[in-house]
Amino acid sequence: MNNTITFEDFAKVDLRVGTIIEVNDFPEARNPAYQLTIDFGDLGIKKSSAQITTLYKKEDLLQRQIVAVINFPKKQIAKFMSECLVLGAVNGKDVILLNPENKVKNGSLVA
Repeated sequence: MNNTITFEDFAKVDLRVGTIIEVNDFPEARNPAYQLTIDFGDLGIKKSSAQITTLYKKEDLLQRQIVAVINFPKKQIAKFMSECLVLGAVNGKDVILLNPENKVKNGSLVA
C-alpha cells in the first residue's frame, strides 16, 4: 500500500448500488468492454464502460446489482461518455464485479 488516506478522503467517494438495465457491445473500446446502463433509483440512470467481457455474458448482466462510484467526472471513452465507475476485484485480465449479497434499493449508499 503506497498511500494512506483519511476517513474524510474516503467519505468524498460516493459509492452506490445500482441495477444494470441495458448491456451493449463496445467495439470501439481499446480493450474488450461492454457499455452498461445502470439504474441508481432516485439518483438517476448512468452509463459506464466496463472491461468485464471475459467472465460475463451480456444476458447474465441484465438486472444484476453492482457497486459503482458515481461522483467521478464524466470520462470520454472512444465515442462513449462514461458517467460512473463500476467496481470489481481484478484477477489478471478478469474482473469480478462487486455486488451486495442481498437485493437492496437502487441508489443505496455503500459505506
